[in-house]
Amino acid sequence: METKSALLIGASGLVGGHCLQFLLEESSYTRVVALVRRPLSITHDKLAQYIVDFSELETLGECLTADDVYCCLGTTIKKAGTQEAFRKVDFDYPIKIAALAQHCGANQFLIVTSLGADPHSRIFYNRVKGEVEEAIRKISFITINIFHPSLLLGERTEHRIGEKAGAFIMSGLKYVLVGPLRKYRAIQARDVAKAMVQVAQKNLKGVNIFDSKQIQEIADSLG
Repeated sequence: METKSALLIGASGLVGGHCLQFLLEESSYTRVVALVRRPLSITHDKLAQYIVDFSELETLGECLTADDVYCCLGTTIKKAGTQEAFRKVDFDYPIKIAALAQHCGANQFLIVTSLGADPHSRIFYNRVKGEVEEAIRKISFITINIFHPSLLLGERTEHRIGEKAGAFIMSGLKYVLVGPLRKYRAIQARDVAKAMVQVAQKNLKGVNIFDSKQIQEIADSLG
């Protein structure tokens, strides 16, 4: 079996935390590098943690060397404080990491954005998500896999009252959102992470986009 290395950004987040677990369990990866702002509580023989200042990524050098790059970075405008600070986390850092990792030899880039991502959207959040996708496409990876989950479910370290209310409402609409509307169903962050790691093993080429319905189907197929 071919062995690979993975680079994960956003390991302390809702999707990223699950992604780290699946990466460590995936036999095709012999090394998993996590770039973090503060140490993670998890330890593993495969895992290498690097405490980084994301504003100084150029200094990391070989820390960015990996076959597959998983980007699970994301924040909210409320948490970031300003639109400018939000854009730095959701646009500037992913693009900088992607460019540096590709320069270091990465072939595959996987990123979680959002259902509704559109560089021309009037909604700032959706517009930034669409712009980061557009910029990633211009970087010469062999494979780019983009994931468009709907509302994410799972236990966060911080409280987001709006998201909890949204999750409650979406749970009630689960059996109404069928057919073409199924992609709008809320989805477990764990399932998004599971699908990401599975897709990375398929050796796809070019740019591939997975909506929430497709993500759920992939996760369900794995049991």
